[in-house]
Amino acid sequence: MKMSIGVEWAMHCCVSLGQALAPIPAARLAELHGVPTAYLAKHLQALSRAGIVRSVPGPTGGYVLTRAAAEISMLQVVEAVDGAEPAFRCTEIRQNGPLGLPAKSCRTRCAVMRAMTTADNAWRTALAAVTIADLAASIDADSDGTALDDLREWLNAG
Repeated sequence: MKMSIGVEWAMHCCVSLGQALAPIPAARLAELHGVPTAYLAKHLQALSRAGIVRSVPGPTGGYVLTRAAAEISMLQVVEAVDGAEPAFRCTEIRQNGPLGLPAKSCRTRCAVMRAMTTADNAWRTALAAVTIADLAASIDADSDGTALDDLREWLNAG
């Protein structure tokens, strides 16, 4: 499974917004992560359409999470950015070619489709079990407990 780079950016933005005391402009989030503002704004809009963030207008506006970070899963962010469609699409190739099966013989899913569906379900279950708050705690633990304090200071100073 290959996800767009926007998924990574959106995850980090959600973690960052979870630490903010006020709305954070897209340009400030882009600066924080060293990414292009226009491209990041596209992903923030996708998060907004999915109800994960909302835009606050005005001179002190920006983006905020719509609910607590503990209530937003990684799966929700992935689906907001890349869509909810399964990674694998069955085209019923077993019906093609000189040994192709007739449609009436293909009433159940083939072994390939069953295996891919099982894998997709496992992947989605794993992502649904991790929240943005879990990510933040892990990021902080990976930095000996300094990352979130540094992030809060940087975000809330600007």
